[in-house]
Amino acid sequence: MSQEHNPEAPDATVKEPRQVAAMFDRVAAGYDRTNTVMVAGQDRGWRRATRAALELGPGQRCLDLGAGTGVSTAELAKSGADVVGVDMSLGMMAEHGDRDVNLVAANALNLPFGDGTFDAVTGSFFIRNVSDVDACLVEARRVLKPGGRLVLCEITHPTWQPFRFAHGLFVKHFLPRVAGAVGSDKEAYTYLSETIDEWPEAADFADQIVRAGFKQVAWRNLSGGAVALHRGYK
Repeated sequence: MSQEHNPEAPDATVKEPRQVAAMFDRVAAGYDRTNTVMVAGQDRGWRRATRAALELGPGQRCLDLGAGTGVSTAELAKSGADVVGVDMSLGMMAEHGDRDVNLVAANALNLPFGDGTFDAVTGSFFIRNVSDVDACLVEARRVLKPGGRLVLCEITHPTWQPFRFAHGLFVKHFLPRVAGAVGSDKEAYTYLSETIDEWPEAADFADQIVRAGFKQVAWRNLSGGAVALHRGYK
């Protein structure tokens, strides 16, 4: 039996905020488990790498954009810094479980914080879901203190052609099937696979970060180039 089309499923090219939030609400209960299964546990290493790249310490403030269930926020808090997570999906935030994290409901395009509030701003696998990436980067820069750093962990496209081909097959054909097999929303993961396919190359995304006003922008690949850590300074 074919799956019924969900009229509330977001368009991967439009990314209307209300629909994106509703989609994440639907998958919230099994989101962390599904992601860990799909990437064979590599997500834990990506979170540790993001924390290390931020070089946080006690007395510093960090903003975690697209924090979801707070799993990334909790990892960042291990540094001793004061970490605030932001997400627009109330369903995702409700699944924080026993994590002792500070989560705020807000849109990353209109953050409820003053200029120069944070020493660092970060986000993992969230920015490709916002409706205006350039505006999101500008807003992230606004809430950073002078000299503050931005670190974004995001999907990218492997440069080694055999792996790039295999990775493309996995994202397009197997990711939604795996999500369905572990009890998640297949249609939602079809949307997510489309956002991965449409996301720019790492060098092109770095150019966007530069255009948003960040300096010393650089990136490094993780997991054979399937994921990249991007960094820049205000």
